[in-house]
Amino acid sequence: MAYVPAQNCVPISDLSPNTTHPNVVGIIIAKTDTRGFPDRRNVGSERFTFSFTIKDSLDHCINVSSWGKEDYVQGLCSRIRIGDCVVIENPLVVNKDPEREDRFCPSTSSFYRLLVTETHSAIRMCSDLETETRLLSLFHIPIKDSRDFYSLGDITANGQSLNGSFINILAAVRSVGEQKFFTTSAGRNGQRLEIKLFDETLASFPLVCWDRETIQLLQALTPRETVLFIADARTSFDGFRNSMLATATSKTIITINPDTTEANQLFNYAREISDSGRLDEQESDNVPLESINEVMTVKQIKAKIQDSSDVFHGVIYAFFTTLGLDSSMSKLICSRCTKCRFQVSEEIGACSNMACPSQGQPLEATLDFSLLVNISDHTGTLKGCSLTGTAAEKTLGCTSDPQSNSSKCSRKIPAQFRQLGQQKQDKPGFGKNIE
Repeated sequence: MAYVPAQNCVPISDLSPNTTHPNVVGIIIAKTDTRGFPDRRNVGSERFTFSFTIKDSLDHCINVSSWGKEDYVQGLCSRIRIGDCVVIENPLVVNKDPEREDRFCPSTSSFYRLLVTETHSAIRMCSDLETETRLLSLFHIPIKDSRDFYSLGDITANGQSLNGSFINILAAVRSVGEQKFFTTSAGRNGQRLEIKLFDETLASFPLVCWDRETIQLLQALTPRETVLFIADARTSFDGFRNSMLATATSKTIITINPDTTEANQLFNYAREISDSGRLDEQESDNVPLESINEVMTVKQIKAKIQDSSDVFHGVIYAFFTTLGLDSSMSKLICSRCTKCRFQVSEEIGACSNMACPSQGQPLEATLDFSLLVNISDHTGTLKGCSLTGTAAEKTLGCTSDPQSNSSKCSRKIPAQFRQLGQQKQDKPGFGKNIE
């Protein structure tokens, strides 16, 4: 087809079924995988389709779909990506199917959608630098009101009342998991990716993605340095985790590092809490204990650590085979900065964490248990496990704070734990560690 200058394109807001031979320019803000369906006209063969969404201004976007033979659709789909600026030549402008659009497609401002066919249409990259620059600036503007979103804490608080709802979420990326592959009962290959989100209200919340295009987009994100505005994420209650999660569907549009006041505030918070180290400490604090129900052995834990760097939780039936309570008090109790929870020396009089919010101010510190323990079961031993905070206090039956009125043993370790080493030697099967 002949080259068409970008300035001769029809704005999305001016499109209608009466528009003849239009050319439309826009930036791709969402895209799906290709899918095959039985061809009713040719029994035994399949037709293929995929869809994407383009935007040409702050307020206007439209869905585009392509149907045809496998080679054509697969080839076209492989040539364009989310974030590309494209010119769509001679698409068919058709009315939306409200029922289907509301269920399966992103919400758009247009009353119409574009249909691209192999015979009459073409898609090419925008080569006009001025137009491309203008379109790229739209990529970081959400399609929904930037103030219309749920915090992660609100989602958790509402619980099952939001089950099945489509909502907007503003959150930072905590971690990006590994892509998992599987085969369905129908013999189709699939994939799954889970990322962890966080904001000012919650330290960890899962977002699950099944679509290859969305997975490719999210795999390139930098954890703790990326904020997402997720329009129309589906929320559901996960019975296995006993908590809420979000899923990116064909309706979902994800805006990376949105250019909004709310996103900038969250980005600054994410950078501050990540630099201070507080984000790592909040991970365990924000996981409901009742949601942790996977029982694991020492051997399974070691294997999972080798296979993945992701944080995981589990239940283990074991006991302490080493609990170094005979060490000097300085090795059992440490001082931590109250602002960033960094381990400090009170003799220095200042926090040594350069990212601490209290830099340049007098040190405010609290005492905390800091024990190294070995945990064993019938499959082996986990050496050098850290036992700190309230978990250590509950285990030992006392606090680390000498000023606490609730305990008079803050500097005295309960006698029963001093006998633990001798007692465990009398247990059959634990005369030695199993590695």
